[in-house]
Amino acid sequence: MDSLDTPANRATPAPAIPSQRLPRIWKFWGTAAWGLFIFAAMFVGQVVVVAWFLVQQEGPLDRAALVRIVGNGLVISLSVILELPAVLAALWVAIRLSRTPFADYLALRWTSWTNVLIGVVALLALVLAWEGLAELIGHESSPGFMVDVLKSARAGGGLWLLVIAFAVAAPVSEELLVRGFLYRGWSETALRPGGAILLSSLIWTAMHLQYDLDWFPFLEVFSIGLLLGYLRHRCNSTWLTIILHGLNNLAAVVQTLLLAGT
Repeated sequence: MDSLDTPANRATPAPAIPSQRLPRIWKFWGTAAWGLFIFAAMFVGQVVVVAWFLVQQEGPLDRAALVRIVGNGLVISLSVILELPAVLAALWVAIRLSRTPFADYLALRWTSWTNVLIGVVALLALVLAWEGLAELIGHESSPGFMVDVLKSARAGGGLWLLVIAFAVAAPVSEELLVRGFLYRGWSETALRPGGAILLSSLIWTAMHLQYDLDWFPFLEVFSIGLLLGYLRHRCNSTWLTIILHGLNNLAAVVQTLLLAGT
């Protein structure tokens, strides 16, 4: 019988399967740390444009020159547009290390047209409510800085760039960071979706420092953030919040143009 025990007759052991690291989602502190990294990339993208215009300008590089350049509509437009590739690159690094597919991590999936319609109606109702409150208390509907920026962009022939920056680049960058990355990580911690919506909305509100710390637009931005966060949770689609954010910004630009008479 031993003669039958040949190498050919022995069972061939199954090849070892190499261990693979499973995909994961960054949790609270990982999301916070990578969020700071992505925000820093966004900031660098903006600063590069400002620095280039500072180098190109004639005259002394003093505070007055910096204020003039930072408030220029063309500079703002280009800085917002350039922040988009910087944010995408930083997001790619963070999500690549998590080993989760990019689109899945950020919920870049389409939703139904019904959800889009619900989102538009809800956003319109919210914005109109704030407009009504502003009129009731005598608050300025459009921040003064927006009027100045639009006039500057129009005078420099860069109004179309400003529209692209505000209605496309900014919504994509901010939504991918806030409702995409931050919400995804924080919603899978003890914060749960409700806490993630609240915290990410606070972060998003703090990013809008151009309102000179005026309480009214900050509360309006915060309420819009809560709505977008809820829709992100309910529909599981960041594309939906990008579209709504873009429509809101486009409407704000058109409103400011009409109010400014430019």
